[in-house]
Amino acid sequence: MKRKYLQMIRGLRETPDADRNWSVYMVRCGDGSLYTGVAKEVEERVAKHNSGRGAAYTRTRRPVRLLYREDGLTRSEALIREAGIKSLPKPKKEILVGKGRRPRLISPAKRAKIAK
Repeated sequence: MKRKYLQMIRGLRETPDADRNWSVYMVRCGDGSLYTGVAKEVEERVAKHNSGRGAAYTRTRRPVRLLYREDGLTRSEALIREAGIKSLPKPKKEILVGKGRRPRLISPAKRAKIAK
């Protein structure tokens, strides 16, 4: 991930009562690649990806299948986590998603441990 982008995300200011209704998610695309994104409504976003109205990356790689999500984040936390996941090499992403088992939810304590 580009350094300027990370600095911009980290510079976002949130109010103490910021909504914690953002999620980070990973999907497996039809070609076997992984896509990481953020959304408030993950199921709706995955449906958009599958209908061809999601991200440009997933439009030609349908269908997509939800593998992983982290809930309860503020928008800036979700963007920072997304950038962190995107910067991982694919083998580490595969470990994170658990090799394609059912969607995983991760606790904040475990999330902090993985981020290190």
